[in-house]
Amino acid sequence: MASDGSITRLIVLLKQGERAAAQPLWDAYFQRLVALARARLRGAPRGMADEEDVALSAFDSFCRAAADGRFPRLDDRDDLWQLLFVLTVRKAIGLARHQGRVRRGGGRVASLEDLAAWDLDAVLGPAPTPELAAQMAEECQRLLDSLGDESLRAVARWRMEGWSNREIAERLGCVEHTVERKLRSIRRLWSEEVES
Repeated sequence: MASDGSITRLIVLLKQGERAAAQPLWDAYFQRLVALARARLRGAPRGMADEEDVALSAFDSFCRAAADGRFPRLDDRDDLWQLLFVLTVRKAIGLARHQGRVRRGGGRVASLEDLAAWDLDAVLGPAPTPELAAQMAEECQRLLDSLGDESLRAVARWRMEGWSNREIAERLGCVEHTVERKLRSIRRLWSEEVES
């Protein structure tokens, strides 16, 4: 981790609206935030989000609030860790509550027997109209084009087609961790695209 002076300097820059200061802070605290989120989510039902998503959400909330001047007493690494700790724990608790809601199955995974009993036509509804299908196709293409990098576009397409991370790694001739890193980049870029 960076020395106390550089963390303090980065905090000052972030509070002044320097977005570039966020990356070194993220690099310095990412592993600790993920470990904290993992500990808080232990035993909680898992859904689409995981501890990395919790850490990213907490850090994003911190950066936005710091740039808006909502932390006037944020001065050094100790203040920063306290804030990140609280934000991460709150986000993890919120995710665990969300995943454990009764309408989401109360944390219970549906069995094949449960699925067989459902009236899928009632659940899924009618097929999309041609206009909606065209809009969805255009939006997917726009999001793919926003990635800029052909390897990211390929990973996104293959994942949407249902390929597993292992299968994508084999196609790319790399390890699964590389595919997971690319998927995190895709999520981050698309989140930024949707928010802007």
